[in-house]
Amino acid sequence: MIIDEFLRYMQTEKVASPITITSYRLALNDFSRFVATLDDQQLETVDSDVIREWLGSLMEQGRKASTVCRQLSAVKSMYRYALSHGIITKDPAHLVRGPKKQKPLPVFLKEAEADALFDRLEWDDGSFADVRAKTILLLLYSTGARRAEAVALDDSDISLVNKDVKFTGKRRKQRMVPLTDELVSQIRRYVKIRDESVVRVDDAFLVGDKGMRITPSQVYDIVRKYLSLVTTAGKRSPHVLRHSFATAMLNHDARLGSVQKLLGHESVATTEIYTHVTFEDLKRVYNNAHPRALPADETDR
Repeated sequence: MIIDEFLRYMQTEKVASPITITSYRLALNDFSRFVATLDDQQLETVDSDVIREWLGSLMEQGRKASTVCRQLSAVKSMYRYALSHGIITKDPAHLVRGPKKQKPLPVFLKEAEADALFDRLEWDDGSFADVRAKTILLLLYSTGARRAEAVALDDSDISLVNKDVKFTGKRRKQRMVPLTDELVSQIRRYVKIRDESVVRVDDAFLVGDKGMRITPSQVYDIVRKYLSLVTTAGKRSPHVLRHSFATAMLNHDARLGSVQKLLGHESVATTEIYTHVTFEDLKRVYNNAHPRALPADETDR
């Protein structure tokens, strides 16, 4: 049988892992059972329409798109093997595409959580570590900068007079982003205590306790520590603050093209993910507030 031959090939010649073999066997047996329910069909004679029907049946069963794509991958591998070994003369799976995988929506801070982070935490210690931490958090949240962009900042990239900052993003592309009055004030405080506390080895804006440019992992640890105090979201990385910036801007009527430029996205299509985030929020508000937005089983009572 074609499945057994293919799995032996995967095990002996490709030296696939036991997990892969088991996964392939389950997927291929499922496909084989589906083909057996059809009239005059065998694994060696099916066409692409049969494979598409099988994929449709998997989706109807509630399988995730990522799961269906993995199962299709097993079928594709089997038919490539069969074609190369002369078992079939035409590969029926070659042009079959799996369902699009839904991208997870970005995790972001709600505005109440951001208020708690910046306004209600105890930030009055005045130590270099605390002032630096708040500066990092406020910089990421107020500008939408990537972690690497913040780490790469030099003092010369920041103009407190013009109230703007120059970020160098992917492929060395540069962009200017305005600074809020709050962030300008925080930067002034940070620079003062930084220059009193450490001796810098270069022009780096954000530095560690020994005066060297702060590392991406240090920024990650700082952000994770403080986000853990205000949100229960599983993801608490610096990128959450970038997502929060974009979402807050759109929630307050910023134009999509403007947010695209502030984030440094090549295409507005990349920025559009945040419109889905705000719409999901809008749907939750609607479902909680509208009297006719009850689930079907409740409205039928």
